[in-house]
Amino acid sequence: MTVPDLWADALPQVFGRPVPLPSGLDRPFHDGLRAHRLVVQHCTCGAWQWPPEVICHRCRSFDPGWAETAPDGVLYTWARVWHPAREELRVAVPYVVAVVELPAAGGIRLVGNLLLDDVGAAEIRTGDAVRGVFADQDGYTLLQWRPRD
Repeated sequence: MTVPDLWADALPQVFGRPVPLPSGLDRPFHDGLRAHRLVVQHCTCGAWQWPPEVICHRCRSFDPGWAETAPDGVLYTWARVWHPAREELRVAVPYVVAVVELPAAGGIRLVGNLLLDDVGAAEIRTGDAVRGVFADQDGYTLLQWRPRD
């Protein structure tokens, strides 16, 4: 699912452009986002892991590999941000930061914005189903989250 234009700039761009690590270790993740796919490390032993590492946490093999997973998750925890960390974020507060657990990917957890329109923060509950949406920015794509219907 692609995020509608009204969410394309959910937060002002103040922290710089997200780019792969200089080592290229997380490049498959960034390339996947640009293609509107969620790609994370998945070893041949069956282990999923995030953040990416050069070694599998379970079997200790090098170069664990990557696989696509559905951008469907469960809200593990969340926080509503009322006070801007930087002056440029003043126009964006309040916003909701979420930690999302991906059951189909071994329970790994990703952090992102939880986009709310008609749903108020008072109605958000830990354990709620969420769906990832891809927000195309200027030359990169962010993975953000929305409550699932």
